[in-house]
Amino acid sequence: MEHVVYNLPFDSFYISCSNGAPAHFECSGASEGWEVRIVAEYCGVFGLGERYDAVNYIGKTAVNAVEEKFCRQGDKTYCPMPFFWTDAGLGVWADTARVTEFDFGPGEIVLRLPEQCALHVFSGTPREIVSEYMRAAGEPALPPDWAFGPWISANHWDSREKLEHAVAEAEERGFPVSVAVVEAWSDEATFYIFRGAEYEPKAGGKGFDYAGFDFSRSPWPDPKGMIERLHEKGVHLVLWQIPVYKQLEPHETPNEQLALDWADAAERRLCVMDADGAPYRIPEGHWFAGSLVPDFTNPETVESWFSKRAYLSEIGVDGFKTDGGEFILSDSARFFDGTTGADGRNLYPQLYTGAYTEHLKPGQALFSRAGYTGAHTTPMLWAGDQLSTFGELRGQLNAGLSAAASGIIFWGFDIGGFAGALPSPELYMRATQLACFAPIMQWHSEPDGGQFKLLQPGMEGNNERSPWNIELAFGLEGYTEKVRFWHLLRMELLPYIRAEAARCVEQREPLMRPMAYAFPADRRCVDIGDEYMFGGALLAAPVLSEGAAEREVYLPDGEWRDFYTGERLQGNRTYIRECAEEMPVFVLEGAENSLLLPGPRHGI
Repeated sequence: MEHVVYNLPFDSFYISCSNGAPAHFECSGASEGWEVRIVAEYCGVFGLGERYDAVNYIGKTAVNAVEEKFCRQGDKTYCPMPFFWTDAGLGVWADTARVTEFDFGPGEIVLRLPEQCALHVFSGTPREIVSEYMRAAGEPALPPDWAFGPWISANHWDSREKLEHAVAEAEERGFPVSVAVVEAWSDEATFYIFRGAEYEPKAGGKGFDYAGFDFSRSPWPDPKGMIERLHEKGVHLVLWQIPVYKQLEPHETPNEQLALDWADAAERRLCVMDADGAPYRIPEGHWFAGSLVPDFTNPETVESWFSKRAYLSEIGVDGFKTDGGEFILSDSARFFDGTTGADGRNLYPQLYTGAYTEHLKPGQALFSRAGYTGAHTTPMLWAGDQLSTFGELRGQLNAGLSAAASGIIFWGFDIGGFAGALPSPELYMRATQLACFAPIMQWHSEPDGGQFKLLQPGMEGNNERSPWNIELAFGLEGYTEKVRFWHLLRMELLPYIRAEAARCVEQREPLMRPMAYAFPADRRCVDIGDEYMFGGALLAAPVLSEGAAEREVYLPDGEWRDFYTGERLQGNRTYIRECAEEMPVFVLEGAENSLLLPGPRHGI
């Protein structure tokens, strides 16, 4: 393994890739910075953060810029990284916060970089390169054990009654629930006070005590008691967060506490500022337009922000879903520590989620959408917002595998898609199967009046992506029981998943592994983007097309067995496997932790 750092500009040099082939680097001036040309033989390039349009990025251009894109992400991403590795054993990380552009042409890679940039060059196996990059960018964090069980979520749970009904329904139908994520819990103004709570507003950035709230008229009565009841059932509560001092819409009711927080942020410069000395506001046309953005490089901001949320942890909240963060959209923005908007665009998600990570209590977790270099240092990432279509399911798998190739260990997505018409029963089942063999298994849905509001006839505004809601919408008696199989299987997989998760953190490797990462010596694996290793022992082959009754599966060299039947199969061969009822999965014989897997499964 070789890791060398070059500050730009540099003289041309050669480096030997791990397969022995040379790579020639040349640096020259460009209109805005530097252009680095790498002449090298390669057939596959992987990494670049979370990418929805491809796993192997050869022949494509990657713009490394944090961007909020609602559905159909294409080549946009919430979580880019200026880091990649090739099948030849060459790795490159441009250590800069500025927007960069990488072109991956045949035999030549072109990097367009800013003036101030350090270029890390690696030579080694994919496993060695990713591990060394993770070591250099920051050590990974291990989520608590409970994070690996099934998660449930729906935006329309806007009261204790609805949440407890959803948990009770899951319990009644025999569905295990480890985590409930609640988005519509707060006043939609401060985002740290339960909706409907009565209290005495506080100026000067002061925090609240739980005893200072009266919840008697709130749709969330007695939150502490509610959490205790959830914990008795083994359910952990995760609450939604957003990094803004909100600009209320004209139709929204004024909120005195928000007004005090806004004034305090502007007066003490707790928010990101503009070059002219006024508070920076999120531009029109973007999510939360007009809002101020907390500056987490300012220690006073951090102290104020988390003092207001401390009572949530004290009453037992188990973690936070840190949404958004793609809010720095002007180079004129200025941060407390001197960071400009040109750097802050990509840095801000990590400043935001990093601050939350530092304030997690033992046993708490974080679930985030946006990120940049070092995203693996904040516990978990999810794929953001997608429509309920098979095409978006393919994009979600691309996102998970490219994120994994970039060092993100723990990742998940919304089963069946977040937005639009309810997923078809077939799509929902295929997404459930994929999620069963992903680091995080969660279903979730947009608000009932969301941007792509398309509801099934007779659903009365309920677009919850629960299995029983899909059964009700499509009139498929017995469908929920078929879906339950995969949730119960997930519980049986937990000993294996938890052991692999701990090993992944210790050794700095992803839990969900592209085939080119897991089997770098096998040329055929470079072009396989619809199979992956889940830990060291399981090969998963998701079904990503509608109406599929069988699919082709390539098994690399080794001894394998069918996960469901126990059938023995020889590797280094391609098989046609039936998949009408299941997602093909195989076990690599002798792999570490394989003895923790459940035995063959029959009667799916």
